[in-house]
Amino acid sequence: MINGTTLTPVSFILNGVPGLQDMHIWISLPFCSMYIVAMVGNCGLLYIIRYEETLHRPMYFFLAMLSFTDVIMCTSTLPNTLRIFWFNLKDIDFNACLTQMFFIHTFTGMESGVLMLMALDRYVAICYPLRYATILTNSIIANAGLITFLRGVILIIPFTFLTKRLPYCRGNIIPHTYCDHMSVAKISCGNVKINAVYGLMVALLIGGFDIFCITISYTMILRAVVKLSSADARQKAFGTCTAHICAIVFSYTPAFFSFFVHRFGGNKVPHSLHIIMANIYLLLPPTMNPIVYGVKTKQIRECVIRLFSGPKDTKSHGI
Repeated sequence: MINGTTLTPVSFILNGVPGLQDMHIWISLPFCSMYIVAMVGNCGLLYIIRYEETLHRPMYFFLAMLSFTDVIMCTSTLPNTLRIFWFNLKDIDFNACLTQMFFIHTFTGMESGVLMLMALDRYVAICYPLRYATILTNSIIANAGLITFLRGVILIIPFTFLTKRLPYCRGNIIPHTYCDHMSVAKISCGNVKINAVYGLMVALLIGGFDIFCITISYTMILRAVVKLSSADARQKAFGTCTAHICAIVFSYTPAFFSFFVHRFGGNKVPHSLHIIMANIYLLLPPTMNPIVYGVKTKQIRECVIRLFSGPKDTKSHGI
């Protein structure tokens, strides 16, 4: 149903994975499993960081930001995606679609920003270890997180207005599982050049800037580590960065694939593969980040073991 004066649809139809509608149930199984792991893992990390005083340090505060961002990022899409896969409920209100679009792009930008802040944290920890606590104070961390969030909000808000102004006289069926900016814009019969140019500009301002800062940080880290005289010290310094490097790979690899295929893939890549990768792009980082940090970070691993082993028997100590 379309408003005849403004050509604005009352709702959109999210058509799921094009060409694979008969396999929606099977596709939903790994997606649902990843979502459960992501929610349990990230909420568990937030709980541990909140109540373990030994983890009240800058590195873990940034990790808490990353976990919170991951929870919002995958929750903004997957429940609705599973609704399509399981119950064939494909309609989404026009304003709800714009709201979903805002949350998706804001928190993917937030994810990139937090990874950049974590790279800067590793740079300070390795290059200025004696000044680490004085440089990264709680107020600096809070302000950095707030600025990263506001950057995403300010840059993403125009997406909703640019999309809302478009006329939708070609229909309201979106060949996707969620309301991505360009997927919605492409079904319009209006001129979407402004949307495409602004989307590319935002990708450069957020992703390009963050990748540049991460690259500079790790270049300085590498230079500092190479100068260390002890092999054990070099190994320990690199070890503190392993989990973060894995998080970068899990976040940016599917993001780059989805971004470039969406704009330059044309008919070379099946649209169904693009939609699946677009979902993995939002699910893989939240799923893998708590696993990687739980395995690679000794302090978190010890806290998890202590949490599940329960309180010690204090009677044997005479307390």
